[in-house]
Amino acid sequence: MTDADPFEPPIVRDKRRLHFDPLSGAVSHESHPDPVLGERPASAGLSDANGPASAGGSDAQLLRTELAERTADLQRLQAEYANYRKRVERDRTSVREFAVADALAALLPVLDDIGRAREHGELEGGFRQVAEALDAAVAKLGLTKFGQPGDPFDPTQHEALMHSYSDTVAEPTAVQILQPGYSYAGRVVRPARVAVAEPTAALPNHDDSTDDDITDDDIIGIDDANPSSSDL
Repeated sequence: MTDADPFEPPIVRDKRRLHFDPLSGAVSHESHPDPVLGERPASAGLSDANGPASAGGSDAQLLRTELAERTADLQRLQAEYANYRKRVERDRTSVREFAVADALAALLPVLDDIGRAREHGELEGGFRQVAEALDAAVAKLGLTKFGQPGDPFDPTQHEALMHSYSDTVAEPTAVQILQPGYSYAGRVVRPARVAVAEPTAALPNHDDSTDDDITDDDIIGIDDANPSSSDL
């Protein structure tokens, strides 16, 4: 303090240097001799620097853990939603197929009448155009007609109404189609009603006994078991 300015503030000169760590963000004081405080211990600076760094490292690890958990939850929700969409789409498709199959099944008697009229040559004029339009409509919806004479008999597609044996077939065969079958979306709406013929070799063999197989002992045994009236 001088006489010129009795209110002059005191001047403090601190020669310590500040050290900034860009990785941890900590600020520490380098240890240099100080005229008032003396030399600063090295451990004090290290404690100031390591304290915030340790806290920052634990917070970062906690954030990474929470981020991994949230990411796993999001992935699980996305997978569940994708499965839900697939299940809903599959159920929607099944419901539509069943509804269309029921509607087509109701039209099968009409198609049978049209088929019989076509076989007898009665499809003429406007009736023929209506029949062709109906055939095109059900074919567009996916209705498929099956059943031809000579097809191997398939219990899953054919319903046998008549049965016979024939030398012209080598396996059970639908030799006559009494009513065609229809399928839709891979399922049978109505089986084809057919007459089935099996090979003649499949006939059951009956080993009937003949007179030559009867021996004299059998005759004697029969006579002994059934005595005549003269013997009585």
